[in-house]
Amino acid sequence: MSFAKSVLSVGSLTLASRVFGFIRELLTAYYLGAGPVADAFFVAFKLPNFFRRFIGEGAFSAAFVPKFSTILTKQSKEEALAFSSNIFSWMLVILILLIVVFELFMPTVISVLAPGFRDVPELASLAVEFAHITMPYLFFIVIVALMGGILNSLDRFSEFAAAPIILNICFILSLVFLTRFFPNAGFALAYGVLIAGVCQFLWMVLGLFRAKANLKIVRPRFNQQTKHLLKIMVPGLVGAGVTQINILVDVLLASLLPTGSISYLYYADRLNQLPLGVIGIAFATAMLPLLTRQFRSGDLKRANNTMNRSLEYALLISLPAAIGLGVLSFIIMTALFERGAFGAFESLMSSQALSAYAVGLPAYILIKVLSPAFYAHEDTLTPVKTGAVALIVNLALNLILMQYFAHVGLALATAIAAWVNASLLLVILVRRGHFKPDNRLLKNLLKILFSSCVMAASLVFLKGLDFPLGEIKVALLLAQISLGALIFFTTSYITGALNISELKSVFVKKKGS
Repeated sequence: MSFAKSVLSVGSLTLASRVFGFIRELLTAYYLGAGPVADAFFVAFKLPNFFRRFIGEGAFSAAFVPKFSTILTKQSKEEALAFSSNIFSWMLVILILLIVVFELFMPTVISVLAPGFRDVPELASLAVEFAHITMPYLFFIVIVALMGGILNSLDRFSEFAAAPIILNICFILSLVFLTRFFPNAGFALAYGVLIAGVCQFLWMVLGLFRAKANLKIVRPRFNQQTKHLLKIMVPGLVGAGVTQINILVDVLLASLLPTGSISYLYYADRLNQLPLGVIGIAFATAMLPLLTRQFRSGDLKRANNTMNRSLEYALLISLPAAIGLGVLSFIIMTALFERGAFGAFESLMSSQALSAYAVGLPAYILIKVLSPAFYAHEDTLTPVKTGAVALIVNLALNLILMQYFAHVGLALATAIAAWVNASLLLVILVRRGHFKPDNRLLKNLLKILFSSCVMAASLVFLKGLDFPLGEIKVALLLAQISLGALIFFTTSYITGALNISELKSVFVKKKGS
């Protein structure tokens, strides 16, 4: 499968997942709103998600995929699967122990994660109950990440990219059908998380079976391959930890702000994750095995071209997406979430956080695109260093900005820190000679910026017309998004930033090619 088709495959499935995710968030806002129950659930859900991203999707994937690909290329599929089975067996032991420890000490964990809950015992108790239910999700989803790494290395991207759809469907069904059996919808969502983990695990087992790449439970061996993986992985674990600590710091500080702040940040971040997931994750997933092969074979010219085109296409979508989210944040929140337990005040507070998060959206995607270049060289230490700098910047800005802008300050600090991280990664790659921006990228970047400014001016003008929202708010939102996209892509086509014939040649495979 070509790189472009891999990106398209992952991106389309991720987009489908985000569509289901929107439905999930609509129902979550309807049933939970942005009050104490919502805050308690979001804190409980952050806990397994922290370790999922820390262990399963961050450092582990960055170290495992190049190692698996190397064994697959230089030795055989059987040797690569034997290596995977050994790692799988180690993970079983580690995850079971980790979950048992957290289940035993959950009240203390929640007290540390959300210190603001200490003043409200009922809220702390509810968060602990939710966390007891959601924590086993960690076991299934980290194993799913391992299976996804294997399938991605075998150029089978669709199974892993489709797994989040299962999570969203389980959330939706749980809210609709289980809420009536519990004191509040938070319990229904908590059990939905656990059910989703089991379903995703079974889905990936089926994917491995189809790929004839089944894992086996063996006696864990600490051999040379395991040592080498761990050596590569440790710096990445620290780096992933830095990123996730950023997220946990936001939750910790938000718990000290007025009730609802955690929820405002959650809903804003979910919307911000739509373009990040569709663009950033798609590029990162497809780029890592491709760049690894190109660098290993010494094809530096093609590797550099892969980086240039990836940055170009990513910016072509992320810049207008960021502007759209920032300018239309209030109508987006109002049209999508303002119903049930989610009122006008919640829309306003969440929209302000969304505008702040949108500032950093292109930077988040640049990090996803730039990081695989380091991982392909088995360098997981440098992203750790840049992430550590970003963490310090984020923490300092959090403490300053939250004093003046409350939860919006936390979102803005995260966005600024992301730009610091992305800038450092880019500068280091260029200095090492691992990436050289070509003339086409630089020229098209200016054209994309110009087209984005034209779109922004148009959306601000439309926003100033003060249309009555009423019952047509969804239609009005769709009209503004469509018009903004039309203006951007038309301007991009006129300036030459968007080349329709080239896009066709990239994504449509010609006969005999």
